[in-house]
Order: sequence, then structure tokens, then C-alpha cells
Amino acid sequence: MSGWVWLVAVGVVVLLFGLYLSMTAGRLDRLHQRIDTSRLALQAQLLRRSSVCIELSSGQWLDPATSLLLADAAHRARTSADEDAEEQARAESDLTGILRDTVDPEELAAVAETDDGPELLGELDAACLRVQLSRRFYNDAVRACRQVRSRRMVRW
Repeated sequence: MSGWVWLVAVGVVVLLFGLYLSMTAGRLDRLHQRIDTSRLALQAQLLRRSSVCIELSSGQWLDPATSLLLADAAHRARTSADEDAEEQARAESDLTGILRDTVDPEELAAVAETDDGPELLGELDAACLRVQLSRRFYNDAVRACRQVRSRRMVRW
């Protein structure tokens, strides 16, 4: 009789272990889907931001040097989607830096006084905010996936 008890106990342990592995694999699969979805959303928001930057630089609102820098950075960011991830990240960082460092608040005030200016600046603010949020969602998804992958059972 005790032989059957041990056999049932081992069967229950194996069943529970298999259930744990199956649930962990399912969670990892869902996290990978979340990473893919958030990556696509981030790329869409980066594309939107670069489009708004190109539109802003093509107007006559900014000084020529700033306009040229912004247009070049936005164009590189827009075309870097076909390149590797490191080059795309560098191009997007350059665009962020140019937006932060070279676009003068006085020029933006002049843009706001034009007919289409407030709408364009609103689009730019919204695009920049959406990029930040999308980047945060993507980073959270990657962090959660790495956390699950770092578990000993998953690595084995």
C-alpha cells in the first residue's frame, strides 16, 4: 500500500511541476507579445514625432540653422527604422537632443502666434509625450521579461 502512496505523491509532484512550467512558458510568451506590441507602438510614435519635426522645420518659423539641424535629425530618425536598433536609437537620441537644445523658446512663441502654429506645437508636444510613454511601456515590458527569464527554472 505504501508503494502506491509514493507513486501517487511522485505523480502529483510531477503534475504540479509540469503545470508550473506550462504557466511560466505561457507568461513568457505573453510578455514577448507585449514587447512586440510596445515596440511597434514606440516605432509608430517615433515616426509621428519625426513627421511633426519635419513639418516644423519646413516652415519659415525657425532660424535657418535650427531648421536645417532639425530637418536633418528628423530625416535620419525617420529613415533609421530600416537600419539596426543601435543606429535607430542613436538617430532618435540625436533628434531628442536637437529638440531639447537647439529649438529656442522664443522661436516657439513666434510659431504659436501664427495661424497653424498652436496646432503644430500641440502635435509636437503630444508626439513627444507619447514617445516618452511608449518608451516607458516598452522598457517595463523588457524588464518584466528579463525578470522572468532570470529565474533558475526558466534558464534551465
